[in-house]
Amino acid sequence: MFDLPLEELKGYQPKKTARPDFSDFWKSSLEALQQVEAEPTLEPYAYPAKGVKVYRLTYQSFGQSRIEGWYAVPNQTGPHPALVQFHGYNGSYDGGIHDIVNWALHGYATFGMLVRGQGGSEDKTVTSGGQALGWMTKGILSKETYYYRGVYLDAVRALEVIQSFPEVDEQRIGVIGGSQGGALAIAAAALSDIPKVVVADYPYLSNFERAVDVALEQPYLEINSYFRRNSDPEAEEKAFETLSYFDLINLAGWVNQPTLMSVGLIDKVTPPSTVFAAYNHLETEKELKVYRYFGHELIPAFQTEKLFFLQKHLLI
Repeated sequence: MFDLPLEELKGYQPKKTARPDFSDFWKSSLEALQQVEAEPTLEPYAYPAKGVKVYRLTYQSFGQSRIEGWYAVPNQTGPHPALVQFHGYNGSYDGGIHDIVNWALHGYATFGMLVRGQGGSEDKTVTSGGQALGWMTKGILSKETYYYRGVYLDAVRALEVIQSFPEVDEQRIGVIGGSQGGALAIAAAALSDIPKVVVADYPYLSNFERAVDVALEQPYLEINSYFRRNSDPEAEEKAFETLSYFDLINLAGWVNQPTLMSVGLIDKVTPPSTVFAAYNHLETEKELKVYRYFGHELIPAFQTEKLFFLQKHLLI
């Protein structure tokens, strides 16, 4: 292990960094989202599998960006339990269609949201101040224009769209995802009461101040690169102020749904301490599965845990 010992991780709960207007910011952001009509469209797609119907789903979201992804539904009489799945950072190959179909074959109407700018979905946010490498520092000097403001609101809108479909049981909707996707699952549950359950594999976007110190691999290191290019101490201070509005340690207390998480103790991308930071700030029914010999990767044993957990809460 390169991070804290496990016993220290279990008690690791860094102080929240939320600014006084944290709640007002998210209230006004959600109100701004409601000013945009969703206008969802479904385009049938001929996927080579029996027992499911597959569509390309698109909808309007924050800033008039058009968001899309794959939507798969069991080819049986509903209403069905549903899942909204969020993908990892720049990590959705072919839109994750095969994974989405697999969930539908398990009995869930499932939508896989493609994160704006990362795979098919639009990102119309205009920002200033430049950025380093990928998406982590886009608009980082302002909470109003920071990249993840739109992404978090896109996740909320995805839930609203799925809940509106007649084949979906609005009382049995869950959010799932790994890494960036795990962060979006937690953020969506914090900002919306639509999901009834949360599953997050080693969530990202947590405890930024520690992440930039201990992460050994991208993408947290994009923030470090930005500071190397912008040596003004005021820029660093402003950047961390912006990040505080999107940090899971500040949003976790708003999550009311049962939550299952995983962490690998040799994860160089989302260091264990940052995952525990989010988990230890959750104030809901929760469970964290710890995997000593795994890093930022598929953890087979957790897939079984995930299936049982979702079955317990949604397949009733």
